Amino acid sequence: MSDLVAIPSPGVPLYYGEPGSPLVVLVHDWYGRLPWLENYAKGLEHQGYRVAVPDLYAGVATIDETTAEELMNELDVATALASVDDVIQVARMEGTERVGVVGFSLGGWLTLLHAQGGAVDAVVAYYATLGTSQHGVIPCPVLLQFAEADEWGEGEDPESFVDRLKDHGTPVTEFTYLGTAHSFANATIVDRVDVNAAALAFARTASFLEKHLVD
Repeated sequence: MSDLVAIPSPGVPLYYGEPGSPLVVLVHDWYGRLPWLENYAKGLEHQGYRVAVPDLYAGVATIDETTAEELMNELDVATALASVDDVIQVARMEGTERVGVVGFSLGGWLTLLHAQGGAVDAVVAYYATLGTSQHGVIPCPVLLQFAEADEWGEGEDPESFVDRLKDHGTPVTEFTYLGTAHSFANATIVDRVDVNAAALAFARTASFLEKHLVD
């Protein structure tokens, strides 16, 4: 495997903000925990949240799409979901009452899977859905942030996914960002990022989290 990038604190979640505050767990995309997530986390920290950023790839990340796909294919989903659970349990012990999860691509898919367990109060997924076979009831509000140009497998397209959410009674809000492609919020991937769309998506995420974790 080539094009790997060593990252700080390998395998250990990075934390921002005060323990006991409402928790937001940021789950990285298939590239791994790249530097752009620090600014995203600090933005949420300034909103008053405790923010945790797990490392699902045990210390490596990449800016290469082929390598990212290899890393994703090697990921054990059960272990990744357990890592999110561990972060939430630690926060509960520190006094946190409300929890939100925000995931990007692979991380968005994982957060949607995780939210079916009922352990969180809000979920935000960037350019991610669940297929029919993976989809169960998500008992909390969902915000979906889609790129205009993306590829979906059968039954994974946003329209089908949103219809299933509504059929289950899940409150869902969705936005599509014109002129963007998958990974538009990842500022480390310079040929994909759309700064304006990323800023608007962050503002909408912050507003959504405030409504469901603070109000």
